[in-house]
Amino acid sequence: MTMQPTTYQLPSNEDVAGLGTTPIPAGPYYRDDYFELEREAIFRRTWIQIGHVCELPEPGSFIVRPIEVANASILITRGKDEKVRAFHNVCTHRGTHLVAEESGNRASFTCRYHSWTFGYDGALRSAPDFERFYVDKSDCGLRPVAVDVCAGLIFVNLDKSPAQGLGEFLGPIAEQLETLSISRATTFAEYVYEIDANWKLTFDNFQEHYHLRFIHPRTGAGARGPDNPFAYPVKFDFYGPHRTESVWSNPAADRLPIQQFALGRLAQIAAADVSRNSSHAKDVFFLFPSLFIQGTPVLPFVHSVMPISATRSRGVVRLYWIGEDDNATESFAREYSMAMARDVHAEDRVVIEAGQRGLNSGALEFIHFQSQEVLCRHLFHAVDTMVQAHRAGRGAAGVVA
Repeated sequence: MTMQPTTYQLPSNEDVAGLGTTPIPAGPYYRDDYFELEREAIFRRTWIQIGHVCELPEPGSFIVRPIEVANASILITRGKDEKVRAFHNVCTHRGTHLVAEESGNRASFTCRYHSWTFGYDGALRSAPDFERFYVDKSDCGLRPVAVDVCAGLIFVNLDKSPAQGLGEFLGPIAEQLETLSISRATTFAEYVYEIDANWKLTFDNFQEHYHLRFIHPRTGAGARGPDNPFAYPVKFDFYGPHRTESVWSNPAADRLPIQQFALGRLAQIAAADVSRNSSHAKDVFFLFPSLFIQGTPVLPFVHSVMPISATRSRGVVRLYWIGEDDNATESFAREYSMAMARDVHAEDRVVIEAGQRGLNSGALEFIHFQSQEVLCRHLFHAVDTMVQAHRAGRGAAGVVA
C-alpha cells in the first residue's frame, strides 16, 4: 500500500467510496480458522507497541510483556550504553521463562531452574558446570527480538528478519507522532481489561463516531455541539495500513463543575510544557494492527488491543504525563481524567460484547459499514490483504468468509 495520505474534508459517501461499499464478511470476526491466519500473517510479523521508554529510566531497568497471540513473553532491557534491547523471556538451557517480575532493575537475570545467568545485553554470563555441555557460551545468549522506539513508544517485531524497519512501517506518521507530548512522557496511569470480543470488533468501536450519540449521551458531550451534533470527524487520512482522523471538540460543552475543574487543571499542566505545540494535537492515530493514540496534550491517550483468541481480547489503556504531580490538585485532576476514561469505556464494553455474541451465532453472513465507519472498513481490508497474502504463500486459495 502507498504511504502517501489521501485526505477527505468533511467526508461524504462519495468521498470514501474508493475503499469500497460492499458488505464485509462476518466470519473473520469470530471464526477460529481466520484467527489462526491472523496470528501467523500479522501478529508474528508486524511491529507491535508494548511499552514506553519512561518504564526504562536507567541502565539495568527492564520490563516484561506477554504477547499471548504469539505464545510469547518479551523481556525489554536498557543497558549501560542506554540502548534498549528486547529478547524472548526464555532461558536458552531448557526453555524456562527467565524473569517472573513485570518490571524492575537488575545487573543480570538468573534462571531459577538451573541458575543460568544472563546480562542485560542477553549474553550468557555463567552457568554451573558449563564445561560439561557441548556448546559454547557465545551460542547460548538470549534470543533477540527486533525492537525500536518512536515517540517514546517501544515496538517489537517477532519476525526473525522483519520485512520493514519501524520507520518504514510507520512512514510519514512517525514524524507526526514525534511531535506529540507522549514522546516526552515521564509517567503514566494505566488500566488493563479483558473483553469477550474479537480484537477487530473491539478496536472498531474506537474507530467510528456513529455510536457516540447513542452510547455516550452524557460522557460524550464535549465532542458534540450545534456545528457538529453527531461528533463526526472532520477529516480522514490513510497511510498504507494505518489511518488517522481529525476530531472536532465543542469549546462550549456543558460539563459538570468537577469535569471543568479537572480538565482546566490538566490544561494548565499542559501549558507549562512550552514544547508541547503540535499541529497534530487534534489528530487521532490508528496504527496497524491495533494501536489507538490521541495526541491532545491535555489528555495524551494510548489504547492497545491485543487478541487472546478469536473471541477474546485484552486492552491496555494509558494516559501519559510529563513530570510528577506537584500537589494534590494535580493528582486529583490526573486521577479524575482516568476515571472519565474508564466511565466512557464501561459504556462501550457492554455493546461490544453484545455484538460479539450476535456474530458468534452465525446469524449474519455480512457486516455493513457506512461512510462514517470507513476506518473500520480500512482495517478489515488491511488485515485481509495480509491474511490472503500469507495463505497464497502457503499455497492456499480462496477467501475465508
